[in-house]
Amino acid sequence: MSKQHNQRRKKFSIGRIFVYLFLTLASLVSLFPFYWMFVMATRPSAAYNSIPPTLTPGNMMVENFKKVLNQIDFFGGMWNSFILCAVVTIVVLFISSLAGFAFAKFKFPGKNALFVAILVTMIIPPQLGLIPQYFLISNAGLLDTLPGVMILFFLNPLGIFLMRQYIAEGVPDELIEAAKLDGCSNFKIYWRIVLPIILPAFATLGIIVFTAVWGEFLWQFTILRDPEMYTIQVALAQLSNTNNIDFGMILSGVFWATVPLLVIFLLFNRLFISSITEGSVK
Repeated sequence: MSKQHNQRRKKFSIGRIFVYLFLTLASLVSLFPFYWMFVMATRPSAAYNSIPPTLTPGNMMVENFKKVLNQIDFFGGMWNSFILCAVVTIVVLFISSLAGFAFAKFKFPGKNALFVAILVTMIIPPQLGLIPQYFLISNAGLLDTLPGVMILFFLNPLGIFLMRQYIAEGVPDELIEAAKLDGCSNFKIYWRIVLPIILPAFATLGIIVFTAVWGEFLWQFTILRDPEMYTIQVALAQLSNTNNIDFGMILSGVFWATVPLLVIFLLFNRLFISSITEGSVK
């Protein structure tokens, strides 16, 4: 008995070692582009095409970033991007959670057909709607404004799907029925009962939406023309509009524009973990 137990333990240990090795390798592969970007941000432009590749940091981080500040309004672009992403994330979380609550816990005519129609929009390439969306925003007088950029992201099919699935499985029907017996309105049930339970889903969806909007370029570049309204993605694109491209300068700007995403991820990740450990149903 003891011999079989030791064999199983040995197999388990070997399996765990392979899993850890694989996860370590996958993590290194995932982090390498960010590290390489950091290295290039500290090097002169010639290091970009050097053979063999340069893999150690240099001493030009400050100098390259000063070049970025001389070329574009970096902090203005960062502020515009933060406002854009924060507003879009809050609105998407609110709309998606309300819609997910309705699809998960209410019965109304055409519910399944409407839900399927929302999911179908996920397979349509966004580029196909670029021209009609541009004319709609233009006719509404929202060109060259942040609201004109925001409004396109407010309805998020993926967010509605995630919230619907999470609420359907994570919010007990008995809890909602008990709240209705106590005289709670539907919105009060959503606000007092559903929201505390779905905080982990909020954290996950918040990370997805914030990073997706922060990294989106095509729509922002189409709508924004005033340099004062540029988001950081559009502003960084102006760094390559020169004859002699300075890769060190460009990657320095890209590196510092990526740092807020890491901060947001860590903040939402902490909320995600704490929400799971605290529990919601009392």
